Amino acid sequence: MNPNAPAVLTLQCADQPGIVAAVANMIAETGGNIANADQHTDRESSVFLQRIEVDGSIDWNAFEAALARLVERFDMQWALHRPGSRARIVIACSGDLYCAADLLNRVELGELDVDVVAIVSDKNAAAALAARHGVEFILVDGGLAGTDRAVQEAAFAETLTGLEPDLVVLARYMRILPESITTAWTGRMINIHHSFLPAFPGAKPYHRAHQRGVKLIGATAHYVTAELDAGPIIAQGVATVSHRDEVDDLVRKGRDVERKTLADAVRLHLEHRVLVWDNRTCVFA
Repeated sequence: MNPNAPAVLTLQCADQPGIVAAVANMIAETGGNIANADQHTDRESSVFLQRIEVDGSIDWNAFEAALARLVERFDMQWALHRPGSRARIVIACSGDLYCAADLLNRVELGELDVDVVAIVSDKNAAAALAARHGVEFILVDGGLAGTDRAVQEAAFAETLTGLEPDLVVLARYMRILPESITTAWTGRMINIHHSFLPAFPGAKPYHRAHQRGVKLIGATAHYVTAELDAGPIIAQGVATVSHRDEVDDLVRKGRDVERKTLADAVRLHLEHRVLVWDNRTCVFA
């Protein structure tokens, strides 16, 4: 974590005159400097969204008091992220390990500035991967038989609660989660789906894409909600395919897209570049 990194302020409220000026004045009056700023107004829903990077000799007590007055004045949703400790993430996976392995490699290379506190899986396949990277491995398979869904879901939920991560990354975790889990981790759980949603949700999207004769395949990283593969979309990627490609070719090409798309989504989330409203996202990339 760079101690000299700017603080990040995100704001969301009904669009109205005077927001930008009021926020800029508040930052200047409390000793801050706007290092970078992005904003967007959604005309259809009349929602204003803003992300600001703030540095300088800030009087944080004065800043937070002034911010509280602005929040009340404009009825804002807000978040202030000050430089500090590295984010803690849990990577959940099943038998396919390519996305989990890619994330771990990016962490070791310094591309993702996070602490991976555990690999959680319903399969033993990830144990060796976790060991190679010096990460704790936790098996949540629902008992020796692995057939009791309620027991498995309870174990997964209890494990996440105990680990207290800032973010849970479902890196090909092939379980449909109950609403009790998706609600508890709203906005803090990212999934990668091996399709360019909303096309081909659910299982075997590459097989269905091949049957349909598509010329583009893709991957979608999204926040997890109770509705399967229907959460707010953070990032998407595509690859071209042709009539010469068999299902195995689509899978191979798709895996490359999945890796990058998931890593991009995790980075965008950790840099506080994603704001959500009406099951949609504003991504300040």
